[in-house]
Amino acid sequence: MAIGTKPDPKQDITQPRLGVVGWARWGWRQLTSMRTALFLLFLLAIGAVPGSVFPQRSIDPAQTDAWLARHETTGPWLDRLGAFDVYSSPWFSAIYLLLFISLIGCILPRTAVHWKALRSKPPRAPKRLEAHAEGEVEGSLEEVREAATTVLRGRRYRVASHDDVSVSAETGYLKETGNLIFHTSLVALIIGVAIGYLWGWKADIIVPSGESFVSTVTRFDTWAPGPLVDESSLAPFVVAVDEMTADFNDVDPNARSFGQPRDFEAQVRVDPVEGESFTDEIKVNAPLEMTDATVFLLGNGYAPVVTVKDAQGEVLYKGATPFLAQDGNYRSTGAIKVGAATQPEQFGFVGLFLPTATIDPQQGPISVFPDTRAPALALSLYTGELYPGGQPQSVFTLDTKSMDKVETTDGTDQTRLWLAPGDTKTLPGDRGTITFDGIERYAGFSVRHDPGEELTLVSALLALGGLITTLLVKRRRVFVRLHEEEGRVRVEVGGMSRDDDEGLTEVVKQVRDRLVGESRTS
Repeated sequence: MAIGTKPDPKQDITQPRLGVVGWARWGWRQLTSMRTALFLLFLLAIGAVPGSVFPQRSIDPAQTDAWLARHETTGPWLDRLGAFDVYSSPWFSAIYLLLFISLIGCILPRTAVHWKALRSKPPRAPKRLEAHAEGEVEGSLEEVREAATTVLRGRRYRVASHDDVSVSAETGYLKETGNLIFHTSLVALIIGVAIGYLWGWKADIIVPSGESFVSTVTRFDTWAPGPLVDESSLAPFVVAVDEMTADFNDVDPNARSFGQPRDFEAQVRVDPVEGESFTDEIKVNAPLEMTDATVFLLGNGYAPVVTVKDAQGEVLYKGATPFLAQDGNYRSTGAIKVGAATQPEQFGFVGLFLPTATIDPQQGPISVFPDTRAPALALSLYTGELYPGGQPQSVFTLDTKSMDKVETTDGTDQTRLWLAPGDTKTLPGDRGTITFDGIERYAGFSVRHDPGEELTLVSALLALGGLITTLLVKRRRVFVRLHEEEGRVRVEVGGMSRDDDEGLTEVVKQVRDRLVGESRTS
């Protein structure tokens, strides 16, 4: 098209095209922007919500199966979406990985820019400044410029002079340093969590007093290994619970703190394969630390010791059965499953253990104090198939879908058994007897191995320190211009800040006053 001619509106305008490389650069810039990183962090938090709402298969498979059985319509769809395996689902892993890439892509260029800024001089003064103050100083231009340099360096500013009549100073580089430390620590935190997820494992187990457990997969009640965990490589050790003690406040029955726990403590003996045996105390905030595992005391409760015999006196079941506390007075629910009964009929008991039992007219059987002052068992008897379909069950519950309740001889009510320690009751239908032998306390332990915990802890502390530094430090630039007038020097001090800085005006005035004050003193 010739110069000065008008473009033809009918002529097609060729639009520039990005091409593959251009689109790749655009996508990379979008992914590594701070806005995308914040969005992915928010999305990761939202994605973790189902993990706390729905039971997770890796933590409690029995509860997950029970939830699916109760919700036959919505359960399968939620299962397909990974609602019961949130933290190992493809969509959660994708968010996790994109956040990791976004943070790295954001950190690297900003680090390069910050490193360049650290090595460069403060810039020349701009024409317009946010804060401004003037004054007059006696002396020559060189003397006043040296004085301004000294004052600014005394306030920990980096100082540079681009000519003989001005001084530029800058401070607050730690703000960007803290920002980069914060984001770098987030990356390290993600790596630490990933290491713990891939090579870590956790398990839960209930151990009555006087018993022990071995660190083997088959011994744990629940087992949740990471994807790269070799189950045969577990560090072997034995933990025996010598005594489980609990102390409750029983001073004033009318006080609000009556019955509240004072302390829980498990006295244990540890026998590692390598090294000597030792004794230790495990408390709620004082776990047992070992080289390859940490044992936490998560809970405690009562385990009634019962013996069930058939009509011929043969022992079908004997041992301490843990019951799960439901309130502060340890009103506990549990199940006794007699799987050794004569086939095809199996039977089990479900009911309550009450440490200090009483019958309330409105609430029925309750406990009025958490310690064993008047213990009792209140049980109901069911017969049928204990484990329908071979599905796993919680040790605290009895699946009665494939079982029938045992009624009284006249069929008017369900058979209920009330036993105090030492009592023996005859079971209806010539099924034998049940004896309440005594009570043991049990300790609920969580055994964990997290190889990334040290990296995670250090990263979290560094991230916190970097965030505090970013919020507290102000990035400021102060400029001093000098004008010689009849044997005196007029000083103009100005400042600017990258953020909202209410103290900038005061800083500028302080620099001006310091220069004027030193001149009068001299």
